[in-house]
Amino acid sequence: MRRLFLIAGLMTALGLAVVAASAFAPANFAGTWTLDKAKSQGLSQGMMNAESVTWTITQDDKQISIDSKVVAGAPAAGATPGAGGGGGGGRGGGPMGPRAFNLDGKEVTAEAPGGSNTTKATWSSDGKTLELSSVRAGSRDGQEFKFTTVEKLSLSGDKVLTVARHSESPRGPQDSTLVFNKQ
Repeated sequence: MRRLFLIAGLMTALGLAVVAASAFAPANFAGTWTLDKAKSQGLSQGMMNAESVTWTITQDDKQISIDSKVVAGAPAAGATPGAGGGGGGGRGGGPMGPRAFNLDGKEVTAEAPGGSNTTKATWSSDGKTLELSSVRAGSRDGQEFKFTTVEKLSLSGDKVLTVARHSESPRGPQDSTLVFNKQ
């Protein structure tokens, strides 16, 4: 009888350990996501005027990659064609390719045209939020520059991705909340 209780106790403990381990598995953001402008806040002018903004995210246990596609819309009334206004906040992929982050928590610095780019990904303790930080620094035409972006990704169910973004550049700080729906 003791042996039966011991075996039952061990099986229960093992079952709880498996449930606990799966409860703390990190979120999986992989998929194709479309920006919901109506639910988003603090969008750059470029993102507001875009016909569509789509993120394609690939993720495995070692890396996450975000490829951003912005389909341009009509310029804002009174805007000068080719004028800025986006502040780089909506770019992710494009001609330079997707943004990639290692998921081991270590900083990675890579050389980039005119400077360097340092990235780091950090999971929250419960594995539900992923913080992606990027610092692009260098010089252009003799002027030093630094662009810093911190994005906190979280899921609502498996159909809504929310990105709380804080960026700082020579133009000043900008905060926005991007809400994406899974395609």
